[in-house]
Amino acid sequence: MTTSAVRLPGPRETVVLGIAVAAVSTSAPIIAACTAPALAIAFWRCLIGGGVTAPFAARRITAEFRALSRRQVWGVLISGVLLAAHFATWIPSIRYTSVASAAALVATQPIWAALIARAQGAQVVRGVWAGIAISLLGVIVLTGVDVSLDPRSLIGNGLALVGGMFAAAYVTVAERSRQSLSTASFTTVCYLTSAVALLPLCVAFGTQMVGFSARDWLLILALTAIAQLLGHTLINYALQVTSATVVSLAILFELPGAILVAAVWLGQVPPVQIIPALLLLAAGLIVVVRSAQSAQPMESPPV
Repeated sequence: MTTSAVRLPGPRETVVLGIAVAAVSTSAPIIAACTAPALAIAFWRCLIGGGVTAPFAARRITAEFRALSRRQVWGVLISGVLLAAHFATWIPSIRYTSVASAAALVATQPIWAALIARAQGAQVVRGVWAGIAISLLGVIVLTGVDVSLDPRSLIGNGLALVGGMFAAAYVTVAERSRQSLSTASFTTVCYLTSAVALLPLCVAFGTQMVGFSARDWLLILALTAIAQLLGHTLINYALQVTSATVVSLAILFELPGAILVAAVWLGQVPPVQIIPALLLLAAGLIVVVRSAQSAQPMESPPV
């Protein structure tokens, strides 16, 4: 991982980042509030998201994809599959554990991204390893407390961690794959590929795909519109004008944001016992991101 000067956001970018963080903070609470099956939420989220962005990509998508090599096309499709894997693990995790734990554990994405970079031969600075150690200690403490309160939390925490791993893999592949594509074209194909990848999984598990209440459909639409389309779009805008390090640090505020929304809306107040674990995990992630200070463009996290 390379280091670079940190470009601080101006007043406009600060407001944009604040709105983006607020938008993505609603993701886990909305999923927790929705009674539709988790895999169905993932499928419809991707299908609707791809359908909304498709008109914006219609004029250029064919020409852009014709200009890609076969390897680049496969990279885009694999990105979609990895995004599907992220949603297929993280969204169900909220059925087994609290919003606070699920949001905290999926936020470990920077750790897995650093480890993937190391496996690919990149040099990882000492501060990143220190941050990883602190975060993993937080994960251990958090999981121990959760399991003592509810043994089912072990399933949810494990799924959330795996969801963070798939998110890091998605970011790694997507960052390279989208270099020759507009955001609209990449997003459309990636989301629709995710929906296609999720469909056989839904069938295999016998997931109910329709017949939800009007409230659940509204929540699925809200999840797609607020967290996915608004939140990710504003994060991508911020990445064009400020440092990826600053944006990454700002995104970490999704954790307290999700906890606050869940507490006010759903009455999910985290037990006092997990607060030290959350602080450890957050502190470690801050160290990881600040130590990395990557100069490369960063994709928004697929929350």
